[in-house]
Amino acid sequence: MTTTLHSEPLVMPGVALGPENPLPHFRDRNPHRHVAVHESLPPAKHHLLGHECGVRILPYRMQDNYTRQRELTTYQSIILENDLLKATFMPALGGRLWSLIHKPTNRELLNRNPVFQPANLAIRNAWFSGGIEWNVSQYGHTFATCSPIFAGQITGTNGEPGLRLYEYERCKNLCWQIDFYLPEGSAWLIAHTRIVNPNTEPSSVYWWTNTAVNEALNVRVLAPTNHVIYTDLTADESQFGYGPMPHLATFKHQDASYSLKAHAASEYFFQPDDADMPWEAALDADGTGFIEASTPLLRYRKMFCWGTHQGGRHWQEFLAPGGHDYLEIQAGLAPSQLHGLEMPAHADWQWTQVFGYFESAAAQVHHPDWQTAWHHVDTVLKTKLSLTQLAQMDAVYSHLADQKVSTILHTGSGWGALEVARRAAQGETSLPAAWVFPSDTLGSEQHKWLTLLHDGEFPTLDPHAHPGEWMVQPAWRQLLESNPYTASNWYALLHLGVMRMEHFDTTGAADAWQQSIAIAPSAWAWRNLAVIARLNGDTTAVRHGIQQAWALNPDVLELAQEYLALLCHDGRYEQAHAVYQSLADALKRNDRIQILYARIALERNDLATVERLMHHEYAVVREGETELTDIWFGMWYRRAGAQSEVDKAKVRRLNPPPAHIDFRSINK
Repeated sequence: MTTTLHSEPLVMPGVALGPENPLPHFRDRNPHRHVAVHESLPPAKHHLLGHECGVRILPYRMQDNYTRQRELTTYQSIILENDLLKATFMPALGGRLWSLIHKPTNRELLNRNPVFQPANLAIRNAWFSGGIEWNVSQYGHTFATCSPIFAGQITGTNGEPGLRLYEYERCKNLCWQIDFYLPEGSAWLIAHTRIVNPNTEPSSVYWWTNTAVNEALNVRVLAPTNHVIYTDLTADESQFGYGPMPHLATFKHQDASYSLKAHAASEYFFQPDDADMPWEAALDADGTGFIEASTPLLRYRKMFCWGTHQGGRHWQEFLAPGGHDYLEIQAGLAPSQLHGLEMPAHADWQWTQVFGYFESAAAQVHHPDWQTAWHHVDTVLKTKLSLTQLAQMDAVYSHLADQKVSTILHTGSGWGALEVARRAAQGETSLPAAWVFPSDTLGSEQHKWLTLLHDGEFPTLDPHAHPGEWMVQPAWRQLLESNPYTASNWYALLHLGVMRMEHFDTTGAADAWQQSIAIAPSAWAWRNLAVIARLNGDTTAVRHGIQQAWALNPDVLELAQEYLALLCHDGRYEQAHAVYQSLADALKRNDRIQILYARIALERNDLATVERLMHHEYAVVREGETELTDIWFGMWYRRAGAQSEVDKAKVRRLNPPPAHIDFRSINK
């Protein structure tokens, strides 16, 4: 068949994300991240380790208001198909490649999630498993992973349709696109990826392509190298170690290329520094399965698995109810996901990656000698896709990377259109032609900034209303700073404070929020002053700020969460109980509020309430979070009167937590 591109509805159980969190979550005061290293990690692999890997969320808002109440939901999918492969994309969910079917064998090559069920694993909280995810800009599951992005039709070399996924990324002010091609007769889904830094300053950057494939005892993960950087879990503090495959300490020296040998959630990063064609495969007992390969810029590879302990098995079912267990094979620009990378001003980075079905001799794929196994796959792969063929693909699709989409199939946010307008108004270089951001995508959140840009005024609103979306881009901060009306506009000052805080001007942020409160007291400014007080270690000011915020907007869920968390942190459980009882029923039903109430009940010795709350299945627990299991064990310690560590260890053995509240990454 000829290549086709079309949209069709995909109906499955899904969860509504709910309103985004109105409170700004500020970046770590240290932009870098401490990474503990084992003495085995070579000095060359220390370069940029942890660089710009601190938590960073703004200008985006947290997506943390969802449940586990799924309903049949219709999503728009886009299907790119030829006679050998059928690829299904979800543009409303970050462009996730939901399914890739090898048609001659009718085999699904990816782990396909039967539901859309968010969980708390991404930068902005909400994340879901399965398929292939495209992670850009900042360390972690990407900002847009549960958000709509642009999709448009493009044209291949023989006139066949292709698909472009693209968006403007607001945190680093980068542009990114992936052009997918599936020429007639091609056994490879071709993805040509491009990141552009259109700014006059360099930027840290991040890219990892995360592919979920079905996990089984006989599935082996292979890549063209003998060495990995791995997370060593054998010490009290996890460390980055370096060692030869396949027998790693963190796998208790078993063959780590089989993920079900892992006793805890585990990961390792292949280091194919000399590979001419980096690749990674997950192949079953017959030597068949999924493989991906790329041009050398996308050099590094990773394996992630959840482990065989109870917490890991629970995560699998929690993320994909009724689905198949999965592991992930990933491809990135840096030696690990905790290695930073600097992108120069005006840089334009491009690479080509291919995905497809692979088969070879099972005995060689599962050969006990690691090097023999991967060399075999490398040799067979290059008979199916030569270095010359891949280089030619890359050259052809680089040449096509600036073509405009002929039809927009799905729209993303209006922020790209706003950036186009700003650059035009301020006489800056326009964005590359490939990125088409129509002006009709501009909405109310963008129009208030357009008003500042064109009319010199920033609109205001009722201080009790939700504050809307945030902006931290330096160009917009300069406009607010220089505008004579900002000093008399509480709302402009609120935004200015957020901008200053995100760029480490804590004193300037406090000044802006104090001025904002003097004009019109708002919960938002008081809460933000409490954030500064916490950084300064001023517990009295923290309490005052949160109490003032709570008093002004007691029906805001996120303020209730922060107020209760503060009271629990301070050991004020009776006061926390009174606040909980004052909440509206809708707020009481929130998962995070319920977990806080379980802690309050435990500390008040209301064990019947604790046990009742332990029967609930919570949606928003963070990866590795132990609060629920801590509360569970605390309940049993009290029942048994256990005080010594010996007695507590006995209680834990006799009363293991039920699986539905066990989110531990490792049982320690």
